[in-house]
Amino acid sequence: MNNTPDSEALPPSLRLLKWLVIVLTATMIVGVITVVGLLVTRMPDISPMATPDQLALPDGARPAAVTMGRDFIAVVTEDDRILIFGRDGAFRQEIAVTPGTSAGAAPISQP
Repeated sequence: MNNTPDSEALPPSLRLLKWLVIVLTATMIVGVITVVGLLVTRMPDISPMATPDQLALPDGARPAAVTMGRDFIAVVTEDDRILIFGRDGAFRQEIAVTPGTSAGAAPISQP
C-alpha cells in the first residue's frame, strides 16, 4: 500500500510561484550588495580627529562632556567652560558659560 503519488511534479501554479520566489530572492541579494557597495564607495573621507585623551586641557579643568563637530572638538568642563579645539588638538577658543535657569522653569530647590 503505497499512498504517494507517482509523479513528483508540482502543479503549474506552484511552479510559477517557486520561480517568482527565486527571482525575488536573487533581486533582493543583488539590491543589498548594490546598496552596501554604494554606501562604502560614496562615504565622505573622514580624516582622523584628535581624541579627548590627546587634548591638553588647562590645569584643573575636568571634562564633563565632549562633542565632536566636523572640524572641531568641544569640551564642556565641570567649572562651566566650553573649550574648543581644532581637529589636530590645537586649542582655539574658550567660552565661559554662566549657569542660570531656563526661561519659564522654576529653579530646583535643594534640601
